[in-house]
Amino acid sequence: MFACFYKMSVEEIKPRRKSIRLKEYDYSQPGAYFVTICTQNRECLFGHISNEKIILNDAGKMVVKWYHELQNKFPDIKCDEHIVMPNHFHVVIVNVGADLRVCPEHGTDFDASQGEHLGSPLPTIMQWFKTMTTNEYIRGVKQHDWPPFPGKLWQRNYYDRIIRDDDELNRIREYIIYNPKKWEEDKDNPQN
Repeated sequence: MFACFYKMSVEEIKPRRKSIRLKEYDYSQPGAYFVTICTQNRECLFGHISNEKIILNDAGKMVVKWYHELQNKFPDIKCDEHIVMPNHFHVVIVNVGADLRVCPEHGTDFDASQGEHLGSPLPTIMQWFKTMTTNEYIRGVKQHDWPPFPGKLWQRNYYDRIIRDDDELNRIREYIIYNPKKWEEDKDNPQN
């Protein structure tokens, strides 16, 4: 018997991970999104809960700073309610979208056959946010003795929910605001 040897590419060897994004949904269209990202291994790096309130350390304050920077990097994004927890971050990101009709390079004519220009895709926004916060956290480890993190700062993926109406948006905002009060029961609390 002869064995057939086939050299596989790196892409063929890598395990294929399923996306947890909603299939065939365009995450660049205008809308509100509830997003949760967690630190790798749920390490508590951003502060602690005391008397049902989050006490952010410098790393936690840095996460808030970069969240607000999203509006500068992506002008079609509006930052809504958010909370940094010891090992995760809940946010509502509103993509207000964009339209070629407001782009001065194209004048006032708009050709509908060219399609609509939508806003920044949520995965691109989250990738940029994770990159900026990771880079600054690494500087904090080197310059300010922040606790080092194992491997990566953030988990590979993030959780998102497409917010469908104002009632849901208000429920999610309330959930975010009161999240520190529920830390004792939180599944992300390492003591649970």
